[in-house]
Amino acid sequence: MANSVWRLIPLLQASGSVQMAIDQWLLQQHLAGKNPPTLRFYTWAPAAISLGYHQQRWPEFWQHLSWEGTPVELVRRPSGGRAVLHQGDLTYAVVASGFGSSRMKAYQTICEFLIEGWRAMGVDLHYGEAGRGYIHNPNCFGTATGADLVTPDGGKLIGSAQLRRGDAILQHGSMRLRSDIGLFSQVFGEELIPVKLPLFQGGDDSIPTIIDVLSAAACRCFGIDLEVRPLSEEEWQDISEFNTKNSICR
Repeated sequence: MANSVWRLIPLLQASGSVQMAIDQWLLQQHLAGKNPPTLRFYTWAPAAISLGYHQQRWPEFWQHLSWEGTPVELVRRPSGGRAVLHQGDLTYAVVASGFGSSRMKAYQTICEFLIEGWRAMGVDLHYGEAGRGYIHNPNCFGTATGADLVTPDGGKLIGSAQLRRGDAILQHGSMRLRSDIGLFSQVFGEELIPVKLPLFQGGDDSIPTIIDVLSAAACRCFGIDLEVRPLSEEEWQDISEFNTKNSICR
């Protein structure tokens, strides 16, 4: 039997408000039967802080931060969780359906491709074990729950969040690759636990390699084939209109 075909959108760099609009639009389109299950990877420019959809408290000074001479964008995610600093990270997003009703089981089913892919790159990951006390920490990377992936030395590499609409799920997450320790400390007032990544020794930009490895892992874990299909001009126009009507950004 042939594998099902998912869409792979090539690496995109854009502002946080645009990236969140794309994710939310993809979920809406998939729910309406207008777009197949989709995997994509993206980066944020300028640097941004994304707030969980239900997050009510954050420091006022976050609205006045800058990074390398450019204001840090403050944007609200359509998914839950706490604040994430997007600088030097790579974000993945999965929009699909059929993962069942259990939120945690869906997390772990989707995260298998991340675990397998990073293992192939020499990084072993396991799920975090933080209890409910994590909600008092505004920093997503300050604690690791069962939805997060941590290295053996305790460094949190991937924090994920989810939005469910009917049987459809948007799960996206940030992979810390080259976070600036100074900016992280300025934002959250705490020390960043470094994560050792073999691919980044020597300073080479390995994002294309990471995407290739994780995409191959997704094919194996989900039993799918990936069809590379960039967003079309018509889709960009639709996303722009969707963002104007459904802005979740501050």
